[in-house]
Amino acid sequence: MNDESTLVSFSDRLRRNTGSFFAWFGAKWRESRLLRWATYLFGAFLAFLIVVWALVAKDLPDAATLVDYQPSLPSVVRGIDGEIVHTFERERRVQLQYSDFPPELIEAYLAAEDKTFFSHGGVDITGLANAVIDYASKYGSDERAVGGSTITQQVAKNILLSNEYSITRKLKEMVLARRIEEVLTKEQILELYLNEIPLGRRSYGVQAAARAYFDKDVADLELHEEAFLAILPKAPERYGRAKNAELALQRRNFVLAQMAENDFVTPQEAAAAQAQPLGLVKQRGGLRSADAGYFFESVRRELIDRFGENAEDGDNSVYSGGLWVRTSLDTELQNAARDSLRAGLLRYHGNRGWTGPVATLNVDEGNLTGQLNSSNLGINYEDWRVGVVTERSGSSATIGFANDETAPLSGLPDALKVGHVIVASPSGNGYRVRTVPEVSGGFLAEQPQTGRVLAMQGGFDSRLGDFNRATQADRQPGSTIKPFVYATGLDNGFTPASEVPDQTFCFYQGANLGEKCFRNFSGGGGGVHTMRWGLEQSRNLMTVHIAMDAGMDNVVKTIDRVGIGDYEPYPAFALGAGETTVERMVNAYATLANHGRMNAPTTIDFVQDRNGKVIWRADQRDCDNCNMPRWDGNPMPRFAARGTQVIDPRTAFQTVHMLEGVVKRGTATVLRDLELPLFGKTGTTNGPTNVWFVGGSPDIVAGVYLGFDQPRNMGGYAQGGTLAAPIFKQFVTESRDRWSGEPFVAPEGVRMVRINRLSGKRVFDGWPTDEPKAPIIWEAFKPDTEPPLATRQDEIAAKREEILSLIRRGREGRSAAAVRQRQEAETEDFVEEQGGLY
Repeated sequence: MNDESTLVSFSDRLRRNTGSFFAWFGAKWRESRLLRWATYLFGAFLAFLIVVWALVAKDLPDAATLVDYQPSLPSVVRGIDGEIVHTFERERRVQLQYSDFPPELIEAYLAAEDKTFFSHGGVDITGLANAVIDYASKYGSDERAVGGSTITQQVAKNILLSNEYSITRKLKEMVLARRIEEVLTKEQILELYLNEIPLGRRSYGVQAAARAYFDKDVADLELHEEAFLAILPKAPERYGRAKNAELALQRRNFVLAQMAENDFVTPQEAAAAQAQPLGLVKQRGGLRSADAGYFFESVRRELIDRFGENAEDGDNSVYSGGLWVRTSLDTELQNAARDSLRAGLLRYHGNRGWTGPVATLNVDEGNLTGQLNSSNLGINYEDWRVGVVTERSGSSATIGFANDETAPLSGLPDALKVGHVIVASPSGNGYRVRTVPEVSGGFLAEQPQTGRVLAMQGGFDSRLGDFNRATQADRQPGSTIKPFVYATGLDNGFTPASEVPDQTFCFYQGANLGEKCFRNFSGGGGGVHTMRWGLEQSRNLMTVHIAMDAGMDNVVKTIDRVGIGDYEPYPAFALGAGETTVERMVNAYATLANHGRMNAPTTIDFVQDRNGKVIWRADQRDCDNCNMPRWDGNPMPRFAARGTQVIDPRTAFQTVHMLEGVVKRGTATVLRDLELPLFGKTGTTNGPTNVWFVGGSPDIVAGVYLGFDQPRNMGGYAQGGTLAAPIFKQFVTESRDRWSGEPFVAPEGVRMVRINRLSGKRVFDGWPTDEPKAPIIWEAFKPDTEPPLATRQDEIAAKREEILSLIRRGREGRSAAAVRQRQEAETEDFVEEQGGLY
């Protein structure tokens, strides 16, 4: 009851006081003009604040989005061993957690940017007042005023706003800063700031900047280096340039002094750091521990096709999604592939002289070195550099480089002109013109059991052009197509010991084309030989006979099944007249080495998002029950076989077994002294315009071709065995530790039989040896296709004829009867040893 009376009493007093105030204000309003004007001005100011607030706060980003903010991050590429080999980046970014930042580094940024960070609520009133005064004093001039922004305001600007220079943006920044402080802790704000702040040299965040300026991780920075990074937010492009080193030193030492003043470091520590030089390293390209530009470009294109290129394409885009990409790149094999292909190109080029510029810049556009810098042309070979001819006068010239360095140029070809982009190497006090071979080629190595591409070289250097001749150049494969013709023959009644005529074959192509007659590469021919001999010696006539007897329709189906190409059933395609790529040929040979089971070639094993979740993998096989919580007592689960069976395993092994003979005694004997179990086939196209070798071991299959980009005659001496096979040999030699030396293993259903290598007849009284040209070899046959046992009668008949011949040539006065008696006895003994006649 008392509470109710008190409430009524208070209400009455409030009503009386309010009425008294309005009565007093009304009287004063009528009496005082000053009060009326003050009231008008205050009302206008409130209305202004409301309008400004509405305009500034309208459509501002939601600060709460920073709780789950995902910064743009480059994609990181790893090799087959898990080591980082490349990054796809347009901006250098590395995201760290707050605990990863050294305390002294944080204190350096606080001293330089925001001393009261841990005490203000997002806006520093003192700093803001100083900024307003500075802005007013510089209004109308071209000089930019001091920002006065706190670290929180800079986070708002860098992540949620633009870099627009205006009062409106500053007001929005202040509003957002207050909101950010409500949703994030101070540590979270600092983590965003130190990961996102732009610091020059395409670096965003302190870890990327530490790498760009000092080639160190943040944990390894010294105090003076941490202070230098702290000065960069003010003007990264000014302080990061060598010509402004003195300005950078002054600003760095000021920050060190501020650190001492704020008790972040002792005065002695600050003084010692101030005595240190800047110690900046030269700018360098992105992370790349493997010289595999063609491989990386192939990976990049596939990733863009799957996930998009930029942030607007999706959360997992290549240049902002922060992907972790595991590839099949083997850096040791890649280096061997690069070096062996380059050596082969240079050997062929020999002393042919200068073949022209790498590119030509437009002299009328001026600043040739600037144009060169924008072209991104380069080379990584010995001490060669890419430069542009900036001056030419008679026998003297000057070369300029992308970093604006210039030097005298010697060894001038007559055709050299200003604007020509060339390669040159140091010579004396200048540079000398060098030549990139005009002939080019492609090289690719693959793992047969998986299809993983281990190495790829698509030309002399990817920095000179990204056209990848290993995957994009369509070339005629020549005789490297023949194994698949022979495989078709093996599936259609032939055996490696079948006799095939090495004789002229003419084919009527119709009224318009008339008759087409084939010949061997080296001419000649004649007689009948085993199928094996025909493949080892690469006999065109025998190949055409096999193709026509087995059926050209069947031949082109085999070629299509192994992925080489889709051809019409014309005999010329049996000799390699179609077009294909190194990648497809290597994959087809890998199918042979893998017992006829084909895997699609891949460069990417799997892709993880920024959080480590696998979002794509090349091996799509499922393993049922692999993740069951406990063993159910059944046999252990297994993955299904990888790949698709496209050739009979027995046929594939028979073909590989014959191709081993190509290395031992055929067109690729240059590889024989490697003393490894190798198979392969050389190829040379008409002209010759292309030379090839494809082959390898059970573990690694590789292929290479050489030729001009615009096909033309390479010279009559150019052959696969003399130009391409030596490149493969160098590749094996430089990566010898990667070749296991394991032999090819026959699949189930293959019978190994002793035969005479030249006649194909079965042999019973001898054994194969390691001699390459031994008359007796082991040959692979499918069941019931081996030479029949009746061939022993042929051996007995031959022996009988030999003995009778000796009888007829009896000498030294022995009677014919005696000789006959002795020899007939020998004959009977021989027959008895062989088990009698059949």
